[in-house]
Amino acid sequence: MLTVNFDKLDIKKGDRVLDIGCGEGRHIHRAYMCDDIIAVGLDIKLDDVAKTQKMFRVLEHDDPENKSKWGVTVGNAISLPFSDNTFNHIICSEVLEHIPDYENALAEIDRILKPNGYLTVSVPRSWPEKICWALSDSYHNEKGGHVHIYNAKKLCNKIKSRNMNLWATHGAHALHSPFWWLKCLMWKNRDNSRIIDIYHRFLVWDIIKQPWLTRILDKILNPIMGKSVVFYFTKRIN
Repeated sequence: MLTVNFDKLDIKKGDRVLDIGCGEGRHIHRAYMCDDIIAVGLDIKLDDVAKTQKMFRVLEHDDPENKSKWGVTVGNAISLPFSDNTFNHIICSEVLEHIPDYENALAEIDRILKPNGYLTVSVPRSWPEKICWALSDSYHNEKGGHVHIYNAKKLCNKIKSRNMNLWATHGAHALHSPFWWLKCLMWKNRDNSRIIDIYHRFLVWDIIKQPWLTRILDKILNPIMGKSVVFYFTKRIN
C-alpha cells in the first residue's frame, strides 16, 4: 500500500533516493523498480531494516535486468548518517508524527537533500487523528507511537521555511480512517473483534483488486477524510 504517488515523482536514471523511516520498505522498493537508480532505506528498527533487505534480494532475483542498486541501514532521522547534498529524492512517509524533536529531522533532511531535489512528506491528517486519540490513549501512548497531531498548513509552512517550495498536495487512504477509528474504539479487544477483521479483509481486497467503485470513492473522500495528507516539495537553490 503506497501513500506517495510515484507518478508525481520525477525519478531519473542515476538518481539517489532515500526513504527515511522506511519500515518494511514499501516506498523504497517501489523506487527501486524505477530502474538504474540508487535506493536507500533507513529505519530505527533493526527488524524492519532486515525485512526491507530481504525484499530487495527478492526483487533482484525476480528482475535481474534492473540496474538499480540498493542499501539499507539502521539510523535515526535526527542524526542522519549521510553527507551534505547526497540525495535527489527523499521520502519521509508517516514518520514525523513519531519524532518528538521533528524540527531537527527537517534540518537533517534539508542538509542531505541536493538543491533542486525532491522531498515528499506524509503525516496523519489532523481531524481523523484527533478522533483516534480521543477514542484510545493507548493508540498514541505506546512506545514509538504518535507524539504529534499536525495542522497541515502549519507543518507545510514549517517545511517551506527550510528552503522548500510546495508544488503539490493530496489526501490518501480515506477508506482506512474508519478502520482506525474502530481499532481505537475497541483497542483492548481489537485482535478479537469480528467487525475489525471484516473491515481489514475489505481493505486487503481493495488494495489487491483495486475495483473501480472503491477507487472512485477513495478519490472523492481523500480531500475530506484521508487518513494521511501528502506534501511534495522541491529544494530551492540558495
